[in-house]
Amino acid sequence: MNRKQTSLVVDGALEEISALEYILLGDLLDLLDEADGDAAAWKWISKVLDTLLSAMPREFELQDEGGYLEEVLEEQPNWQGQVRDLYQERCELLRKLNQLRTRMRDSQPLQKMQQIASELRDELRDWITSYIAHQRHERRIVQDAFNSDFGVGD
Repeated sequence: MNRKQTSLVVDGALEEISALEYILLGDLLDLLDEADGDAAAWKWISKVLDTLLSAMPREFELQDEGGYLEEVLEEQPNWQGQVRDLYQERCELLRKLNQLRTRMRDSQPLQKMQQIASELRDELRDWITSYIAHQRHERRIVQDAFNSDFGVGD
């Protein structure tokens, strides 16, 4: 497989994972709204988190092929600090989601879960908000790298 074919396969796989992630995040928000003392909702939240935690590392692996935001650094080498900060933020978001999932798992059975349900629900909502903001920042830095004109003369 040549470089162009490999790129198309990676892009297709990334698109599929991103679509799945988008659906899962929407489902997670809906489930969090229904989660008050509902064992079934928490069971589904657990399954959604498991699926996210299996899909996200693969997504990150595909994004990092050739280097994380390498296309940005090729256009704007002096943005290395911003790219590094985004990479660290992405790693922290994955770690935080893992921690939330572990806390949820450790809070079984349901009686114990009800004690921290409100806290977990709020933290999961905050995580979703942070993750969406991170994705927007990634898209914005890519757009800015290719759309910036630094005093090109006529």
